[in-house]
Amino acid sequence: MPKHSQHRRRGKFALDADDLEWLESTPETDDGPPEGDRWSTWDQSTPTEKGPKPYPGWLVTELAAVDTELGLLKTGKEADVHLISRGVPGTDRVCLLAAKRYRSSEHRLFHRDSGYLEGRRARESRMNRAMANRTAFGKQVIAAQWAVAEFTALCRLWELGVPVPYPVQIVGTEILEEFVGTPDGYAAPRLAQVSDGLDDLWEQLVAAMVTLAAEGLAHGDLSPYNLLVHEGRLVIIDLPQIVDVIAHPTGPSYLERDARNVATWFAAKGVAAADPDALADLLRKESGRT
Repeated sequence: MPKHSQHRRRGKFALDADDLEWLESTPETDDGPPEGDRWSTWDQSTPTEKGPKPYPGWLVTELAAVDTELGLLKTGKEADVHLISRGVPGTDRVCLLAAKRYRSSEHRLFHRDSGYLEGRRARESRMNRAMANRTAFGKQVIAAQWAVAEFTALCRLWELGVPVPYPVQIVGTEILEEFVGTPDGYAAPRLAQVSDGLDDLWEQLVAAMVTLAAEGLAHGDLSPYNLLVHEGRLVIIDLPQIVDVIAHPTGPSYLERDARNVATWFAAKGVAAADPDALADLLRKESGRT
């Protein structure tokens, strides 16, 4: 037994040369995974912080799984999106996930956050003051609100059948969701990069926007840059700013802006059915805000 466990000096353990030799020869405990960057965070989320059931068959939920960082997919003003492989070592159980990580308080302020945060007041007045004053704590609260708002929206829209990535889980300010792309990690292109099949994509988009409007919702920042096209299917992404057009003081303006942004783009690409005014009218009617 090393000497440091046998004697004390002035009430404190004393280390000598034998003790140091023993410490140096004792291996450090390592509870990290045998490979990869971290253990799967699946068990760190509560049931309400996980995606809708039934969980997709492709999703790896085993606690023995590990997460491996594969690179940066996208960098943005409010968050960065990373590609993660989650798999069980020694098996063929593996899936690709997109990890959206909202920036911490030392980063720049959120893009146009004041308008979107209307109606998202916290219960505690201290939090509301901190958010209003943009203190370090207030910006952390805002980051958490953005993450929760997006995960909640993804879950709700998935259950409605709106084409969004499957929301896997939320851990703090990190959202893990289905990776939309190829099995070898190539992300699906944005609509802005696509030139084929636009008439069908337009019909898909109108159907999705009508479903949103019927639920009293608007994306809030819809454009050809937050719409993905994967194997002929349109997928809506980037939903932290989703707006309740009924409760929000200027909700209808977000609905109309979304309609004009996407319809103008499709019309410029030669899609005859794309009419900004007609789409805006349709969405207002569907939302009950005529």
